[in-house]
Amino acid sequence: MTQEELDALMSGEIDDIEELDDLQEMAEEVASEVDSEQITKAKEIEKSVEDKDKIEDQPPGYSEETAHHWPLPATDENKMVHQLDDVTKESEEKASEIFDIIENISNELMENEEHAQKVIDTFNANIELFEKLAQKFPDVATFQETLTQNQEALESANTIIEVLQNSGDEIMSVMDIMQYQDIHRQKIERVINVMRALSRYMNTLFEGKIDDEKRVSSAQHIVGDTHNDVASNEDIEALLAQFGQ
Repeated sequence: MTQEELDALMSGEIDDIEELDDLQEMAEEVASEVDSEQITKAKEIEKSVEDKDKIEDQPPGYSEETAHHWPLPATDENKMVHQLDDVTKESEEKASEIFDIIENISNELMENEEHAQKVIDTFNANIELFEKLAQKFPDVATFQETLTQNQEALESANTIIEVLQNSGDEIMSVMDIMQYQDIHRQKIERVINVMRALSRYMNTLFEGKIDDEKRVSSAQHIVGDTHNDVASNEDIEALLAQFGQ
């Protein structure tokens, strides 16, 4: 709402309520457009700051075209020992979870095998009983039919026992194979120890007696370089003055 419209409203020149509602809707639309523009500008500024930070973190001369000439930046995602430590830790945790699951399956197979064995014992008792009844009462067909049914059920139960035992053997084979995971973890840890030892050795090998802050700064460009940017006379005089200190 403009100042003129507000003055007209205060002076009573606008009497139509519908017109007042229209003005209010227009004001809300304008406010919404302003808010969206501010949000868009804020996002653009945030993105430009992030892009600037990324550029500042890259070494001189780094670009998307020359990225394949440069090693990966030393971030947590690219540090070799850091990644290997994560691999060994996560691998050990996942292997422990797998072992727990396999152990639970193995225990369930053993319990089911015990239950199936009780069923087999019951079938054997029934078969023994109905064999006697069928022999004593050969004219009663029910005894012979029930005997046959129990004999078939016994065969099915024995098959189930055999499947459970074979599954248990397979579970044990899986657990034996999983032992290689621990061997792989130990190999990775050995690589980590070698890399850390080499890192400490290289740091000791390049160690100096003078702190880097106290060292004389080097000339960025010297006559004879392949590029045209050479050290100026002022740069050379300043470098000589530092040597004389």
